Amino acid sequence: MNVLLSGIVGSTAYGLAHAGSDIDRLGLFAAPTADFHGLRRPAESHVTTAPDRTLHEAAKWCRLALSCNPTASELVWLPDDLYEVRTDLGADLIAIRRSFLSARAVRNSYLGYATQQFRKLTTRDPADPRSRAQGAKNARHLVRLVEQGLALHESGEVTVRLADPERVRSLGEHYAERPADATALLADAEARFDRPGVLPDAPDEAPAEAWLRRVRTAHLTAA
Repeated sequence: MNVLLSGIVGSTAYGLAHAGSDIDRLGLFAAPTADFHGLRRPAESHVTTAPDRTLHEAAKWCRLALSCNPTASELVWLPDDLYEVRTDLGADLIAIRRSFLSARAVRNSYLGYATQQFRKLTTRDPADPRSRAQGAKNARHLVRLVEQGLALHESGEVTVRLADPERVRSLGEHYAERPADATALLADAEARFDRPGVLPDAPDEAPAEAWLRRVRTAHLTAA
């Protein structure tokens, strides 16, 4: 596969990993350009669980990033030491990462995913030990998504590595035990998202379009 950019994401990247944590990898690849002209289009994603790795085709990744999908977007905001593959085209993508951002998409995605985690918290079975452990994980994701989304809204930067992982862990445990307390966190986030931020109303698609065309030109023939 023509992997253009790949790195370690998830709990390791956030600073939330513990001894038993899986190492999650995310990347993007370029399908041979000729493959887009047959009867069937090439696969847009490849996902494996041993190891845990997700690879998105370049165009799909761009669409996800233009919607400010938190998981996909973090690929171009990783600390340098977490990249395992970074080709010239991958570096070019990192250079245009701000062009994918927009205020409405950031609010909808980060706050939307955080709200999903809250719903999972409120519907779990507190008597089930496995459900309790999953609840703590959901709560940590809730806190992380709120913090990262607000930082992005107010600064224009995606902060993948959390400044205070222990605080996020502690709040996660608290909200897992008392889900109703998380409503105040979400209400405050909504109020802050309602205030003007630094992001544009719409993403600038031109850099992504130009980059994707360079990718297609570079992969006109199969490797």
